[in-house]
Amino acid sequence: MSARRYQLDSHAVDVAKLAQTLQFEFSKRTAPNRLVKTAMSETLASWHPTTLDARGLPTKELIELYKRWGESTWGIITTGEVMIDYEHITDAARPTITISAPFRGERFEGFQALAAAMKRNGSIAIAQVCHPGRSVREVWVKETISASPTTQDPFLGFLRFAPARAATVSDIENITQTFAHVAAYLEAAGFDGIQLQCAQGFLLSQFLSPATNKRSDAYGGSTTNRMRLVKEICTAIRACTQPDFVLSIKMNSVEFQKDGLTTEDAAELVKGWQDAAVDYVELSGGTFEQLAQKAGVRKRESTKKREAFFLEFAERIVPALGPEHKRKTKVVVTGGLRTAEGMLAALEVVDAVGIARPAVQEPALAGDLLDGRVTSAIWPVTPFDSDFILSVRAAYSQIRAIGQGYEPFDLSDEEVAGKLIQDLHLWWEWFLSTKGDVPAGYGHADYTGRLVPHSAC
Repeated sequence: MSARRYQLDSHAVDVAKLAQTLQFEFSKRTAPNRLVKTAMSETLASWHPTTLDARGLPTKELIELYKRWGESTWGIITTGEVMIDYEHITDAARPTITISAPFRGERFEGFQALAAAMKRNGSIAIAQVCHPGRSVREVWVKETISASPTTQDPFLGFLRFAPARAATVSDIENITQTFAHVAAYLEAAGFDGIQLQCAQGFLLSQFLSPATNKRSDAYGGSTTNRMRLVKEICTAIRACTQPDFVLSIKMNSVEFQKDGLTTEDAAELVKGWQDAAVDYVELSGGTFEQLAQKAGVRKRESTKKREAFFLEFAERIVPALGPEHKRKTKVVVTGGLRTAEGMLAALEVVDAVGIARPAVQEPALAGDLLDGRVTSAIWPVTPFDSDFILSVRAAYSQIRAIGQGYEPFDLSDEEVAGKLIQDLHLWWEWFLSTKGDVPAGYGHADYTGRLVPHSAC
């Protein structure tokens, strides 16, 4: 039985614009098309509870996952969060490169293999790099840093975060040097570029947002000051990489919280990123989906029709880059795009479209769209089509299946979805029993239904 899709494949759509190349002004690199596989955390790198340098090594499962995306024809493929410290991490089993990592050895060879897997069919390979700032659990560190003193509220009532002190000037210099070292390391390993994770509430976002940056020095106050750290990182990266190394930033188009980043702030930031020679900016929206889901907020009718969650904000941000013929920094919008028609409509505003969860369900989606085999993504059955958190947990399970050499199970199949719900429920009960203890309480649920080996397809 064929999978249920958002749009009938018999519906004629001219995807020529999606297939157009995209040249970046500063690096002079060219993406082969306008489809971007955006970052999703994988939780497939190595992990050890006490031996720090045994953490964050690319595994064969992680490389297999990216090989599958690399087999398709994505214009850009972006990794999940690469950490820059063994202890200041968003979660266990994240790929990690520290400031002391040498350009040789097992870790370096793992990142070389990862880059090669991503680039096997001509995609641009980008590594998203992140420091979580205040979003570090106290099970890993007793104190962390942020723009200002703060402690993040516990997650689920029992996953507690370490208190954060305000980063000193010395901390800021170290962070800048570390990001630059990681960029040079990635370039040497074969990656085409780096994406700075300046969204979703992590450290660089904490400096950018007036909600979390209460500093009164050169790194706080005005928008110019709040963006100073990120601009210094960009300058340091440009100084230690080749001119053709791609520099990208992922940022919030708006923050749905008190004193948070506004769309007007975002427009000013984008203008600053262009001044900092950033090749492209990916616009997202922080944690709006999760907050909206918890609060029962419905999508606006305009959003439903246009698919992209944050396109209306992009329309107000992109003009800050100047007249179209003078813009140097390209813009990617991510979130909610499911049909070729929706993607083409987004290209009337931005330069490329980002896809995450649908790319997990269908690693070859880019090639299938461009070749006309499909005109939309697979449409998951309820509740996976409407519950954001549940759909992310399902994607993690699919990521695990792909990494183990299987085809991702079909979430448009009622029987498959029912089995997965059972697996997720059992895993969640186990996770709650661990109280998030490490090494026990990390990872994601394995789907225990029938899986088809990729080699059989």
